[in-house]
Amino acid sequence: MRPNEPVPEWRVRRWVGDGPASLASLRGRVVIVHAFQMLCPGCIYRGIPQAVRLHERLGGDAVVLGLHTVFEHHDAMGDASLEAFLAELRVPFPVGVDAHETPRSHPWTMRRWGLRGTPSTVVIDRAGRLAWERFGSEDDLDVGLRLGQLLGAASEGCDGEVCPA
Repeated sequence: MRPNEPVPEWRVRRWVGDGPASLASLRGRVVIVHAFQMLCPGCIYRGIPQAVRLHERLGGDAVVLGLHTVFEHHDAMGDASLEAFLAELRVPFPVGVDAHETPRSHPWTMRRWGLRGTPSTVVIDRAGRLAWERFGSEDDLDVGLRLGQLLGAASEGCDGEVCPA
């Protein structure tokens, strides 16, 4: 995916929490998707805590979702383990479980979105286009500044785009 291109629909096998019916159902809102695996140290120590902070601070114009996208250690990351993991970390937002075409294949959404690994953050604008994608950790201040621009753009008459300086 490239910035400003439409983001393909995800394929979620199930939701932990009350997840949306589809990505398309979220049009009009900025969507922040945190892709993670339970056994990923960068996800546990940086990615998930950042996503929780975003969820706590953002208003109704934005939604934070998790995407559990398992591409290794499949046997250790089943549904019961995921539910316990999310409860222990007190993750307050819905988490979708990325679907697999075959039991040990790379997850469908991960492949379709071109994600390189976890943690990954995918930010989708109000029109359903990719605003940005980041593999690895990103500084809170950088994320906040970029989200502030994206969220402020529609109120400034830029039709969901980041307004030129």
